[in-house]
Amino acid sequence: MVNVGILGATGMVGQRFIQLLEDHPKFEITALTASQRSAGKKYQDAVTWHMDTPIPESVQDMVVVDTDPSQVKDVEIVFSALPADNAAVVEPKFAAAGMKVASNASAMRMEPDVPLVIPEVNPEHLDLIETQQKNRGWDGFIVTNPNCSTIALVMTLKPLYDQYDINRVYVSTMQAVSGAGYNGVPSMAMIDNLVPFIGGEEEKMESETLHLLGDFDGETVEPATFGVSTSCHRVPVVDGHTEAVFMEMDEEFRLDDVKKSLQTFQALPQKLNLYSAPEHPVIVREEENRPQPRMDRMMGKGMAVTVGRLRQDPVFPRSLKYVLLGHNTVRGAAGASILNAELINEIM
Repeated sequence: MVNVGILGATGMVGQRFIQLLEDHPKFEITALTASQRSAGKKYQDAVTWHMDTPIPESVQDMVVVDTDPSQVKDVEIVFSALPADNAAVVEPKFAAAGMKVASNASAMRMEPDVPLVIPEVNPEHLDLIETQQKNRGWDGFIVTNPNCSTIALVMTLKPLYDQYDINRVYVSTMQAVSGAGYNGVPSMAMIDNLVPFIGGEEEKMESETLHLLGDFDGETVEPATFGVSTSCHRVPVVDGHTEAVFMEMDEEFRLDDVKKSLQTFQALPQKLNLYSAPEHPVIVREEENRPQPRMDRMMGKGMAVTVGRLRQDPVFPRSLKYVLLGHNTVRGAAGASILNAELINEIM
């Protein structure tokens, strides 16, 4: 078993890490960190638990420590659920101390020597680790996963990008409140309402999408060159980000071929049979009213992206429209970091 720690273990994403790792066959939680006010307490006393399953017995009495590498002993991998401002300071300290940091935070995502990875999309970008260690003099390293809405989008773009020349993509998101954390959006702001702005979200989606699908030459990533335009909205849904996608191709396409590309899409995590990898990363629904968050967010144990309403646009030639749904705190956060760590553990 590989000993792992969770940085920021009392927050929503930290709790999701604990939930997903409870019965993991290769990773064992041996360290939990939080702020100084929680350090020294048993985990069950330090946390306000929000998951829909009980706190695992294995961590209930584990003593929380301060988020400092000197306090985290005999751990090979740490999963970071830290806020971005804290992560920017803390994650490099853990990497310098020799630990592998699988981060869900946004702080280091677009650093030129830090891999931003979806294992089904761009596992070759992990080769940046060697460059990172040389540049920074670290024995450990940092690997990041993208923004939650970006992950769901790019999972569906990858099989199409490999087959067609894409000119431009327009995306309108309807994002769950859990993406902002438990205290992130007041109930009075969301009940009977929709908020048509999420700070920084549109910029992240646009830059991360092109980076993930970019060409890696062994040293740097050259971003993809098609256009991406996003509009992000917060809606009164607990979990599950829905996205309406409009895509213009450079060539004619058959809808049946597009469906087949999505339905049959598999990649390295499936070939390696990684524990958290869904057998089918993209699931296509034929019903006219799917996907829906309550019905589809847990497909593939929350690690698959569901696509529906696939159709050719009747007005704009060579254009495709569809709706996708991804679980924002499983595939879009903790589950993404865990899958990154599983791939690293398998191939490095």
